[in-house]
Amino acid sequence: MEKYKCKSVGIVGCGIQGVCVGLQLIKKGIPVTIFDRHDPLSVNYKPASYGNAGHFSPYAVLQFNRPDILYDVPKMLLSSDGPLSLKWNYIPKMTNWFLHYLKNFGTKSMLHTAKYMHQILNLSNDAYEEIFKEIDTKNLVEKKGIIYIWTNKNLKSRKLEIKVRNDLGIEQKLLTQKQILELEPNLNPVFDAGVIYESAMHARDPHGILKNIFKLYLQKGGKFIQDNVQELKQNESNRTIIRSSSETYEFEKIVVASGAHSKFLTDQLGENIPLDTERGYHVHFKKMDHLISRPVIFLDKGFGMTPMNQGLRAVGTVELGGLNNPPSEKRIEYIIKSAKELLPQLGKHEDEWLGFRPTLPDFLPIIGPSLKNKNIIYAFGHHHLGWTLGAVTGKIVSGIVAGEKTNLDLSPYSSKRFN
Repeated sequence: MEKYKCKSVGIVGCGIQGVCVGLQLIKKGIPVTIFDRHDPLSVNYKPASYGNAGHFSPYAVLQFNRPDILYDVPKMLLSSDGPLSLKWNYIPKMTNWFLHYLKNFGTKSMLHTAKYMHQILNLSNDAYEEIFKEIDTKNLVEKKGIIYIWTNKNLKSRKLEIKVRNDLGIEQKLLTQKQILELEPNLNPVFDAGVIYESAMHARDPHGILKNIFKLYLQKGGKFIQDNVQELKQNESNRTIIRSSSETYEFEKIVVASGAHSKFLTDQLGENIPLDTERGYHVHFKKMDHLISRPVIFLDKGFGMTPMNQGLRAVGTVELGGLNNPPSEKRIEYIIKSAKELLPQLGKHEDEWLGFRPTLPDFLPIIGPSLKNKNIIYAFGHHHLGWTLGAVTGKIVSGIVAGEKTNLDLSPYSSKRFN
């Protein structure tokens, strides 16, 4: 095993980013301790790495900084029944985020984001496949592709998406309504056409996959401390310090992988990073996963459905409202209504869930050293692609910690762009 200079790493956050970073570091022979206030093996563990749509989406290069939605966003925000909503009491706290968003809006910014999302998304499935060789994925992962459907109402947006992905060399197959119904005959034909990404995978149990990766990390010698991290700092000998609610720990390097909660720690370091959260919801329709054989996303509605072991998971919408606002019943009602419109066979729903996707206004993650302390490395801000990018982020960040060279251009992911 190659010898690395780094002798100890503390990771704050035990979601998919933190666990994958920890696993890759342990495989390099670097001692690692992960901190989280929640035990990822607990049945009560239900953050974003539990409740997401379960898609491995290496094609998802386009985000919300695209010119075709400029006039739609205000209308969606003002509507109580739509794919995008805003908690009005949170507007003052989002001012900085919105200002940066406006700076990163338009064709040039859209193509920049797409290019550098593609750079890491293109490596994401292979990074997971490497991990899957070492864990049990039976009844946890399926490779049947993912279908996106739409009506003819927003064809301009659909054409833009198809063109950008074609230009980047992303494989996609356009489908007629008839072809979609041949693949998914239970769907109500309230759509006109769609696309399938045939190489895409989906998780039947995201939490089950996370638990198995975490168990592998522990088996290889990784440590875990269940505690609430309160502070990061550096001592006089340039060692980095994690102070929890009960104790103080010293490491050579620290990785911040706390998702939407990362801003609490980066603010302490004096970095003004405009991290906020996309609030997402899901419900389950138990014993209804047989109705579709692969994930189906209805772009007009901003929601999707994934067949999972818990049943059919209906998930989606983007709600801007921070970490502390209560769940919105209207968001849940919107998802249920949209799901039943597409699959009228659905009955009573169960298991309402709200989660937080860490989002930056240019829709690129932050991956790399802190500007204030090179021994603190960031791995957060993956918005609704955190699940997809977990394994590849683990490889990239472990390489940064170990001082390895890379062929990737990592400068677009630096926090420097906001400071």
